[in-house]
Amino acid sequence: MRIISILTTLFVLSGLYFLIFERAAVKAVSRGAPLSTLFAGLDDTEDIATQQTEAKIANESPQTNLASQVIKVFALKSVEQEIESVVILRGQTEASREVQVRAETSGQVISEPLRKGTLVKKNQILCRLDPGVRDSLLADANAKLAEAKARVPETQARLEEAESRLDEAKINFNGAKKLAQDGYASEARVAATKAAIRSTETGVASARAGFKATQSRIQGAEAAVASATKEIERLILRAPFSGFLETDTTEIGSLLQHGSLCAKVIQLNPIKLVGFVAEVDMPRVEVGANAKAKLLAGHTVYGKVTFLSRSADKLTRTFRVEVEVLNKDLSISDGQTADIKISAGTRTAHLVPQSALTLNDDGDLGVRIIATDSTSLFVRVKMLIDTAEGVWLTGLPDRANIIVVGQEYVKDGVIVSPIFRKPTQ
Repeated sequence: MRIISILTTLFVLSGLYFLIFERAAVKAVSRGAPLSTLFAGLDDTEDIATQQTEAKIANESPQTNLASQVIKVFALKSVEQEIESVVILRGQTEASREVQVRAETSGQVISEPLRKGTLVKKNQILCRLDPGVRDSLLADANAKLAEAKARVPETQARLEEAESRLDEAKINFNGAKKLAQDGYASEARVAATKAAIRSTETGVASARAGFKATQSRIQGAEAAVASATKEIERLILRAPFSGFLETDTTEIGSLLQHGSLCAKVIQLNPIKLVGFVAEVDMPRVEVGANAKAKLLAGHTVYGKVTFLSRSADKLTRTFRVEVEVLNKDLSISDGQTADIKISAGTRTAHLVPQSALTLNDDGDLGVRIIATDSTSLFVRVKMLIDTAEGVWLTGLPDRANIIVVGQEYVKDGVIVSPIFRKPTQ
């Protein structure tokens, strides 16, 4: 019985060993491989351990013996290409126009309300107020104006009559003066005609004052009529442009005071894309430049830069940029997120896998290239565009052999043996 227990234990341990350490061989046997496969793995155990030790030594050796051996690396032969330079911004859509229609007078709303989301046309009535006594005030102002105008002929006739008397008095004075010089009239007569001139001059001045007073009354009445007419016009609040209602118009029966909100209207065609450009990229953006944007919802739209702020935001030190985009179908709403790309001319750059980027001891971003003497050399670069195919970099020579695998294991001056990849690899 003891021998059977020992054999059973050995069999179980053997099974556990093969299940844990030779799992691949067990799977192979279960799929039809010969039973000898299980024992072939035992012979390879020593070789695997040896390979692991050699790999460990290989990983440690480049750091200790770089100068005395040739390091194998993978490299890419890269040629500078001309690409369209763009400035990339993260922004959002914004209504091209937005206005809050507010009352300019007080009154009770007597029109049915329009609900938010309604498309309204230019000059469409949004709110209508009760006129109250404004019509009566306008009628009274018109009556006063008519009365003042009716007095114009009377005062004008008085003025003309006074001016005629003045002319007659002047003629009499001149005649009496000549007769007195010839001895045919007395000095008393001359004095009387002179006094008549002064009297008629006073009458002319009075008539002129009456005529001017009548004109002043006409002007006052006209001002009253204009004021009453304007007050009646203010009873109707209209849409200043075609757009959408962002709020309900004021409910019927509500009392609007001067400055109270009737409705808010926004215009979505055309629509603006608004972003903020960094100070370093600001010189590359120009008004009129072509722009493309991809909305978070998936739409791709095109437009032109219409505004570039010349005053930086005090907190972020960035500059506001606006792009105008047509939105005839009104599919774009206010406030959507957009990735904006603004054309900034053409530049030459290298397309490099992102994995080829590395840092030097100073923390500068760059790549390692193979110099003419087959040694590695770190070159600082500037990243222009990050794409799915790789990153576009500037700062490299026109033609460069760029290390794409193994750049972390070499330093400047280390001799390398490159294995060149194709650009698509």
